[in-house]
Amino acid sequence: MHPVVVYTLSRLGLFAVALGVLYLVGLRSYPLLLFAFLVSGLASYVLLSKQRDAVSERLAVKRRAAGKD
Repeated sequence: MHPVVVYTLSRLGLFAVALGVLYLVGLRSYPLLLFAFLVSGLASYVLLSKQRDAVSERLAVKRRAAGKD
C-alpha cells in the first residue's frame, strides 16, 4: 500500500482512539476535539516514525525522478 495512505489512515486511527479514550474518561464538551487532536499528534510523533520516514523517502524518490526528466 502507498506509504502516504498508510500514514494518513494511521493518523486518523490514532485520532479516533484518542477521541474515544478521552470521551470514556469523561471529557464530553468542546475541548474534546482539541485534546484528541493534541494527544493523537503527540502519539503519532512517537509511534509513527517509520511510516513518516517511508513517506519522506517516497517523496524524495519522486522528486529526484522528476528532476532527471
